[in-house]
Amino acid sequence: MNDSANRALLPAGLPDILPPEAQHEASVVALLMEGFAGQGFDPVKPPLIEFEDSLFAGPGAALARSSFRLMDPASGRMLAVRPDMTPQISRIAATRMSDAPRPLRLSYAGEVLRVKASQLRPERQFVQAGIELIGSASCEADAEVVRLAHEGLESLGIEGVSVDLTLPTLVPALCQGLDLSADDLVRLRDALDHKDPARLAGLPGQALFEGLLRASGPVGKALAALEKLKLSDAALSEIGRLKAVAAAIQRDAPGMTLTVDAVESRGFEYHCGVAFTLFAKGQSFELGRGGRYAVDGEPATGVTLFMDTVLKCTPLKAARPRLYLPVGTSWESGQSWRAKGYATVAGLESVTDAKAEAKRLGCGFWLNNNEIKDIKES
Repeated sequence: MNDSANRALLPAGLPDILPPEAQHEASVVALLMEGFAGQGFDPVKPPLIEFEDSLFAGPGAALARSSFRLMDPASGRMLAVRPDMTPQISRIAATRMSDAPRPLRLSYAGEVLRVKASQLRPERQFVQAGIELIGSASCEADAEVVRLAHEGLESLGIEGVSVDLTLPTLVPALCQGLDLSADDLVRLRDALDHKDPARLAGLPGQALFEGLLRASGPVGKALAALEKLKLSDAALSEIGRLKAVAAAIQRDAPGMTLTVDAVESRGFEYHCGVAFTLFAKGQSFELGRGGRYAVDGEPATGVTLFMDTVLKCTPLKAARPRLYLPVGTSWESGQSWRAKGYATVAGLESVTDAKAEAKRLGCGFWLNNNEIKDIKES
């Protein structure tokens, strides 16, 4: 391998993003952030690296194994690179913005880095964008976050966006009244994660958990099936909350595709109420995930959009047409063409063939005596 090829080799899951994809990502993130701001969510920008004991406090505890760590030579303390931005927003809300009026609406966008990739997400470094609504325990807060995430994805031109609601706290509530050993709990979680009723055979509460597996699908059908099950008071309370959130969503977004999977818990380790996953029609990967959690005892809900997967199903917008400006073109002239939607590429040296130079630099147009020429036509 020659030196040039060796320098281009990057660690697995850490790709270069080149034109036009880099511009596409920047414009998509900007559009999402503009939409969040339009509904009162103020942007914040936490650092890429923090002290590990701060980053892994509260909601961040479940992410410790996903993080790169290093020693800070300035303080002698251990640092961690963020694998997710939600814990950082929680820290900001609980410390720097603890006196801000509630509910607190914050938005964010930035790079995250994870130790391991997954089959569906081979990238270990990617951009997250999201919102957090902190200080309200109301069902309306949950519904607002779901609606805004759904609206944001649709604004990008993504078709067939759907929301799958879940209750990470439901199965633990049901297990409290059953005589389940540690091995039983492992078997139960494995069966539910794989949606395999055969693996429930012989477990305490087998019939109940089989009923939960069947009670999934379109929101109306799933909620009706859940209400027919013989559930504990704690579990019924969880179902009631889910029903109220679904009703609030459907009231303002009746056309939204809404489903329920009451036993899903993977990726919702720190959530303590209604949670959800965002999908797009024809795509197997998740576009985002969110739900209810707590910030130092304060109620909160939010959503994180995974831009690596969002970009895969977002239509690539046409780039601005590139216009070559020969040496000697005034700055004012360039400004006027940029105002008309062109991306101008200024010549830095005199050339004998401006058309050929424009073509070499990837321009579709060139300026000749203050008149635009199309390379394909001229």
